[in-house]
Amino acid sequence: MQQSKEQRVHGVFEKIYKNYDQMNSVISFQRHKAWRKDTMKRMNVQKGTKALDVCCGTADWTLAMAEAVGETGEAVGLDFSQNMLKIGEEKVKNSPFSNITLLHGNAMELPFEDNSFDYVTIGFGLRNVPDYLQVLKEMQRVVKPGGKVVCLETSQPTMIGYRQMYLLYFKYIMPALGKMVAKSYDEYSWLQESARDFPGQKQLADMFREAGLTDVEVKPYTGGVAAMHLGYKR
Repeated sequence: MQQSKEQRVHGVFEKIYKNYDQMNSVISFQRHKAWRKDTMKRMNVQKGTKALDVCCGTADWTLAMAEAVGETGEAVGLDFSQNMLKIGEEKVKNSPFSNITLLHGNAMELPFEDNSFDYVTIGFGLRNVPDYLQVLKEMQRVVKPGGKVVCLETSQPTMIGYRQMYLLYFKYIMPALGKMVAKSYDEYSWLQESARDFPGQKQLADMFREAGLTDVEVKPYTGGVAAMHLGYKR
């Protein structure tokens, strides 16, 4: 019986959780940290606000948001993989922050009231959901008017030559690294498929607008292998 995308993705992350952080650094050549840092700078997070990190994984962005919103603010991380959340919970326990809540839940149906958060983020998780637009609509629903919805994700380089190198890297080298470092060839083969099939920058910006977000900003990173999309709720 063929698995749904949701079932397959859940199985992938339940298996690779122990090596997820290490592989992120290997795959992106450590650039994912610089991409997130620049995205945070562009978000201009204010103290005392409330943030939600969707598909939070092992909670790295949730922790960064907790620091940014300060002691009077609140950071919530949500993920559907219990094993990924276990790693996140350990990080939170060993952090200096007491303003973090991690929840098990589904990005397709966020368990929050409308207009609950000042910032809603998703980092390298949108490509893994069954319906990109549905998740963006949910993020738009729970963000407050004037709030920001932000996606940091792999993207599609447009430069001839560079794009071909990128596709070859994701198709052949990334699964091989997954087998070598994390003993998970099949799982990292899936991740390259999800990255390959993910919309380009313009298509994702259009999807942000379709979800009801305005003044959409796009910032490509490292030749377009990743990109930030930021939209506002009016």
